[in-house]
Amino acid sequence: MEVHQGTDATFDALVRNVRGELVVVYFRGPGCPNCDFFATRLPGLIDALSGEAVRLVKFDAYAEPQVATRFAVAGIPRFDLWKNGKRLGQMSEFRGDDFWLAVVREHL
Repeated sequence: MEVHQGTDATFDALVRNVRGELVVVYFRGPGCPNCDFFATRLPGLIDALSGEAVRLVKFDAYAEPQVATRFAVAGIPRFDLWKNGKRLGQMSEFRGDDFWLAVVREHL
């Protein structure tokens, strides 16, 4: 799994224009304890998805308010799932490794 840092300017290139990969858009921010917890779990999640056609694009909801507003982000962390330019759905919180991986794998 590839991990990218996204901005409003790179959203289309990193998310909308990607074909053949599941894109997990991860909205986070400073001072968010659940975002910090997810960050500690991320290395293991990356290992678990090794070899899968999936990428994670991180957006700081405070530094990139245009993106957060466009997708009505009301709470963080939030994970939006995209494939072939279409938004498939979202997870509005991190509920643990098993749940997160199950949702991601369901959409591969």
